[in-house]
Order: sequence, then C-alpha cells, then structure tokens
Amino acid sequence: MSVAQELEPGEDIIFPLGDIYSDEPPLESDLHLRQIILLLQCLELWWQNRNDFYAAGNLTIYYSQRQLKSEEFRGPDFFVVLGCDRKPRKSWVIWQEDGKYPNIIVELLSPSTKATDKGLKKQIYQDIFRTPEYFWFDPNNLEFVGFHLVDAHYQLIEANPQGWLWSQQLDLYLGVQDNQLRYFTAQGQLVPTPQELAEQEKQRAEQEKQRAERLAAKLRELNIDPDNL
Repeated sequence: MSVAQELEPGEDIIFPLGDIYSDEPPLESDLHLRQIILLLQCLELWWQNRNDFYAAGNLTIYYSQRQLKSEEFRGPDFFVVLGCDRKPRKSWVIWQEDGKYPNIIVELLSPSTKATDKGLKKQIYQDIFRTPEYFWFDPNNLEFVGFHLVDAHYQLIEANPQGWLWSQQLDLYLGVQDNQLRYFTAQGQLVPTPQELAEQEKQRAEQEKQRAERLAAKLRELNIDPDNL
C-alpha cells in the first residue's frame, strides 16, 4: 500500500521488520557536534589498524531486559565498546551485541543536560551499564571530570600535572587543549586529527627536500655532481 492510499476503517498499519534506528535528539550546539567529530576522527585514525572496537557519537543504546526498543534506552554523546566488530551500526542494541556495554562514555554538558549527565546518567552508567570509565566535559566553561569503576562505584580519576585524565580503557590521556577535549599518548604526544597528520607529513616532506637540497649544494662546492652519484 502506498503512502497516498487511504486505510480502510479498522485496518492496521504494519511496518516491515528492520534495524533499530537511533532515537537521539538534536545536539545542543555546534560546539558539541565538533567535539564529537573530533573524538571520533582522532580515535579512529589512531586505531586505524584495529578491528576490535566500535566508537560512536549521539547514538542510542537500547538495553531493555525484555529486549524492547520502546523502553530502557540512553544516548551517550560519545562512547567506545571494545572487543566487538568494527562495522557501521544504526544503534547499539545490547541484546544483539552479546550483552556488551560501553567501556568508556563521554557526555558533553550543556545547561539543559548537565543535571541529568551528573545525576541520573552517571547512576545508570555505574549501576546498570557498569561502564569502566565515565567522563564529562563542558565545551563552554571547559569543566572536565572523569571517573573509573572501583568495586562497583565510580571514583574520581586523579589528574596529572597537565590536568589530563588517564583512560585505562583507551590507553590514552584525555585532556583539554585549545578549548577542546583531546587525546594524548602516555608520552604526552597529542593524538592528531587527519588534517593535523597530513600537515605533519607535509612538513616532514618539505624538511627532507630542504636537507637534500643543502646536501646537493655542498657536493657541488666539492666539485661533485650529485646527479651522478
């Protein structure tokens, strides 16, 4: 039956079976969108050779014990699940993913969500999801806090001298730089975006070219033709 056709009295609409789609509301601001993209791009580039994780932003997690998508669902701003297939998904459905919950969750605070993020969601992630690490970050005032699960309760993660918080799940630091939440290696190196990596490679190529040109000039001073070496 086409959309344009009218239903007969008493006739029910039957929807075809299909994947469960994400149920998430629009993002709070452009800052929130850019931050989610940044977290996704950097991690996927850093782990480009891995196929055992799933990272997503603003995606619904369905976790109903009765396996109903109409009840018990939450949508973290950013989360990572380890030990699963790296493939696209329209939502994360616990009962279709071997019961796996996120290993790490990051919520981006806003005036309309911060009370829930700090209260109800934190409680759900601790008591139901049992997510090992939970972070929140406010893109506006740069508030950044992290917790790890210890004996079934969240405890604050202690910051290093730079103010970064270590993630055992990612084996990376999370910290604020240039008003954005970024990843850093254990050695303190910034995990680059694809654009930053391309710029670094461009600079390295230019430096190699300049070194080669200086070497060729030195050889010519010694009456040696570098093209014949």
